[in-house]
Amino acid sequence: MTAFAPDSLVLNRKLPLWYQVSQSLRASILGRTPDASLRLPTEEQLAAHYGVSVLTMRQALKELEEEGLISRHRRRGTFIEPGARRSTPRRLLGSIDAIVAQQSGERTTVLGHGAEPVPGELLEYFPDAPEVVTYRRLRRDGETGEPTNWVENAVRPELAAAIDPADLERWPMTKVLRDVVGVRISRITDTVEARLADPETAGLLQVPLLSPILHYTGVTYDEDGRVVDVARIRYRGDRFSFTVTVEAH
Repeated sequence: MTAFAPDSLVLNRKLPLWYQVSQSLRASILGRTPDASLRLPTEEQLAAHYGVSVLTMRQALKELEEEGLISRHRRRGTFIEPGARRSTPRRLLGSIDAIVAQQSGERTTVLGHGAEPVPGELLEYFPDAPEVVTYRRLRRDGETGEPTNWVENAVRPELAAAIDPADLERWPMTKVLRDVVGVRISRITDTVEARLADPETAGLLQVPLLSPILHYTGVTYDEDGRVVDVARIRYRGDRFSFTVTVEAH
């Protein structure tokens, strides 16, 4: 059994540190390999890894404990719950790691990928690109196998050349672009709207035709302000809701 190794994190001082750490650790837990240890490093080790105080780390772990992802035992340590699963609704405070965490913990199948002319509805995002590489994936609940959402990612061809489709069965596109391809992501804009399931969506998600779905569009920008990826995700309306919290400082 391999040791559990949390991902690295670049902290954003504009957001609560405990929240960023909890989201990063949450993504690591949900995206861990099947043979990874269920035992987490100590509070002190995790605090040193993320570069935060033990008090901040303790608050982050409390958040994950309340969600049911971990359990903490005096003198024994902190452990990942074997049956831990993603819960809804999601609480997002605007960090990249929150997006990664939201997309983690599901079984993902790559349905196909390939280059194509930029779709008409995406021309405003790729005005300088004659084509994009589109990746189509279906996500299923990690326990029941029930389809929960399907996604199309439109990515710049020069970046897609560095993407191994096998990575997309383990990690979200945001994580692959940032941590594998090396894109310095500056921001992601999210739009969620209600729509009715078209025939393709109804078939993939196993819902009635014209039933309600949540249609999410996420536009990812690099540090130069270029759009590097547009994600279009169709969520089953009976399985997801989104909560966005705005905090005053």
